[in-house]
Amino acid sequence: MSELQIKIDQMVAEGVDIIDVGGQSTRPGAVQIETEQEIIRVKGALNYIKNAYPNQWISIDTTQSEVASFAIQHGAYIVNDISAGNMDSKMLSTVAKLNVPYICMHMQGRPETMQVAPQYGNVTEEVISFFKDKINEMQQAGIKEVILDPGFGFGKTIEHNYQLMNELEKLHQFNLPILVGISRKSMIYKLLGSTPEDALNGTTSLNTVALMKGAHILRVHDVKEAREVVQIFKQLRSK
Repeated sequence: MSELQIKIDQMVAEGVDIIDVGGQSTRPGAVQIETEQEIIRVKGALNYIKNAYPNQWISIDTTQSEVASFAIQHGAYIVNDISAGNMDSKMLSTVAKLNVPYICMHMQGRPETMQVAPQYGNVTEEVISFFKDKINEMQQAGIKEVILDPGFGFGKTIEHNYQLMNELEKLHQFNLPILVGISRKSMIYKLLGSTPEDALNGTTSLNTVALMKGAHILRVHDVKEAREVVQIFKQLRSK
């Protein structure tokens, strides 16, 4: 059994709701690979999940419409695009034709250069303005279900990230689900003078804040710990 299969088994055992499958690294400085190579990378994971766990929800993490189409045809249900359609002009129309939910993320620049001196007048207001334009664009394309991801760590400094988190509730004006992905990111471990490997405690703390600010979906590496955060949060809100 491969390391990937072991990780998938662990996530399912710990109660993951959606497994996000991606073949292209989106870390700062990551270089774009060929579409064919990306498809090869995601194919094995998609096949394993659908064979081993046929009822498991899957999202495909890609900026390429061809990869999105392949993944939906092979068992994925959601398209998760860090570029919001800006890296493939066919993405929005493709998602509309596929008739699946679309995770639209804000990113300043591209993964290759996004962390090279990102600048904003007001990061929260610029993210809101971006989503206003994108929501109109997605509606015009015919996309029916949209999830907003403010893109923590994607073309943003530590200060930008924390301002955005502190003002996350401002995104509720769109009346759309909000996804937050801050798991083990540099906004945590650099602030704490730590490493990604030692950033679980900080991640848990910030996931709690995100839920209190109204996040609907948490994108995480550590499923068990995240589910515990959600369970505790729900118990608090039930009283």
